[in-house]
Amino acid sequence: EVQLVESGGGLVQPGGSLRLSCAASGFTFDDYAMGWIRQAPGKEREGVATIYTDDSTTSYADSVKGRFTISQDNGKNTVHLEMNRLKPEDSAIYYCAARSPCYALIPATKPMVWWPDWGQGTQVTVSS
Repeated sequence: EVQLVESGGGLVQPGGSLRLSCAASGFTFDDYAMGWIRQAPGKEREGVATIYTDDSTTSYADSVKGRFTISQDNGKNTVHLEMNRLKPEDSAIYYCAARSPCYALIPATKPMVWWPDWGQGTQVTVSS
């Protein structure tokens, strides 16, 4: 059973930075993709950033390009989301998601059905 545990959320002022982490375990295949999905109150879930752990290729939503960076540890089982120049509209619950097995990058624009495994989420609030 795949388990995903997020950490690092919190309250930050506009223009500030936060780093989210997702510790993954339970994969039975070596090839998998991971991503960060967010959901703001009253809105649908949207893909933020994804990574294919085999070759570290990445994909980003247009709204976060140039501000957010997704990366993985050398062991591949921890993924981070570095968020800079945060805006109030970035406020949301951020979920870590995974798909295994997976043999290619999943674009951030793909529907949520592409992600079978989910963490519990961590709250990010950007406010002064």
